[in-house]
Amino acid sequence: MKIDKKFAFIVVILFFIFLFFLIKNVNSPVINDIRYIKIANQLIKVDLAITQEEQKKGLSIKKILGENEGMLFVFPKLSINNFWMKDMVFPIDIIWINEDMKIIYIEKNVKIDTYPQIFGPKIYSKYVLEVNSGFSEKNNLKENDFVYFVF
Repeated sequence: MKIDKKFAFIVVILFFIFLFFLIKNVNSPVINDIRYIKIANQLIKVDLAITQEEQKKGLSIKKILGENEGMLFVFPKLSINNFWMKDMVFPIDIIWINEDMKIIYIEKNVKIDTYPQIFGPKIYSKYVLEVNSGFSEKNNLKENDFVYFVF
């Protein structure tokens, strides 16, 4: 009889653990489905940089970037994420975003001739958004502004 109570107890605990993870993941966005970022009331069409290879190349694979286009770097965990302008052909604004979807740092008008200088805050971020140079100024972007995923 004791084995049955222990077994039932374990089953109940496992059920609640499963339920917890199920509920947690229901509200989590599927990163690969992100197509746009809403930031400063602007809709930015984003290419995703999820793999290390994609992140290594970044926007250097593009010759031009449209006015409302950018690249969203998605990191597997919170980390210090530094960027440089290796092989870039146009200047950009770089926007660091935390896990709460708040802007934590902005590097404006990063020019192509700054390579090999690195840019980034000394605080953890989960996402980094690269957009055309001048976007941050034009849209009065500032730290603590919210960013939204649009699917």
